[in-house]
Amino acid sequence: MRLADATWTDVRDADVDVAFVPVGSTEQHGPHAPLGTDTLDAVAVAEAGAAAYEDEAADRDASEGRTGEVAVAPPIPVGVAEEHRAFDGTMWVSPDAFRAYVREAAESIPHHGIDRVVFVNGHGGNVEALAEVARRFSRDDAHDGYAVAFTWFEAVGDHASDMGHAGPLETALLRATNPDLVREDRVAAASEGAADRWGDWVSGVNLARDSDEFTGNGVVGDPADGDADRGAELLTLASDSLASLAAAVVERESI
Repeated sequence: MRLADATWTDVRDADVDVAFVPVGSTEQHGPHAPLGTDTLDAVAVAEAGAAAYEDEAADRDASEGRTGEVAVAPPIPVGVAEEHRAFDGTMWVSPDAFRAYVREAAESIPHHGIDRVVFVNGHGGNVEALAEVARRFSRDDAHDGYAVAFTWFEAVGDHASDMGHAGPLETALLRATNPDLVREDRVAAASEGAADRWGDWVSGVNLARDSDEFTGNGVVGDPADGDADRGAELLTLASDSLASLAAAVVERESI
């Protein structure tokens, strides 16, 4: 169930196990991929993960405590992305503003009896802040909610080692889910100008503060290595991982 498409009576009458809150970013993704890549990918994984969870529920005994319905919230499209400020169109908020907004938005969900939340993240810059949001949300005595943060590109098996920025994984997932938004005529230029790693590292420390210090066109990794077939595999891996996580979150006893 997409919350934005549902009526309030639909939600009242539903028996929802868990809510997925997609969290993305509006930031540069090279010359070939849209600014909304991270948000689009988070939504695609959240919706596919909801479908995977609900499909599994069809074979599950209701006595296990899960009904099988997932509420997918509207995405949060601006995140912690100041590192991309040199590239036109990028938007960002401070980590403090991001944490406060995401947490307060999520706190409205247990008010309606949905006490399990998974943040479905598509942006690396959000990872640290979302982990803290989930911990604080779960410790809040004002409600019975419990939350965890899930980042899709960390849950795709061996593919995870290829994660860059606007590189093979993000481009592949876009080609599988939103192919019309990939500027295919710019992929070759994106590949030619791409950096081979994120940052400028010495003794385990990244000396670079902003992405333009190590990539002239905003790309890290070769987007040509991410075709639609790979994107479909990534979507399956990420959505299955999300469904498994959601089941564990739902089954976890209240804390």
